[in-house]
Amino acid sequence: MSSGVLWTVVLVGSVGCYLLKLVGLSVPAAWVQQPWVMRIVDFVPAALLAALVVVQAVTSGHDLVLDGRLVALAVAAIALALRAPFIVVLLLAGATGALVHVVWG
Repeated sequence: MSSGVLWTVVLVGSVGCYLLKLVGLSVPAAWVQQPWVMRIVDFVPAALLAALVVVQAVTSGHDLVLDGRLVALAVAAIALALRAPFIVVLLLAGATGALVHVVWG
């Protein structure tokens, strides 16, 4: 891809994002302040983060992969369910992922 095409794509993407933001700002406040809309908006960041974590845990390139990352994610989920401190969750997940990687490669 030439640099001219790349810059055109970057500029068109930037203008598109700006226009999308303007559309969002033009939505009437009465629509945004509906209780069901506010409830959904509260969950959107958590849902997006969960989707990113799952994609990173079970994919490698274009392939689905079951390896130590998924086991580490399961251990982290269990530790979070047991209300372990966050640093403990990180240590358990990291140690589990490393152990599974060493044992099974």
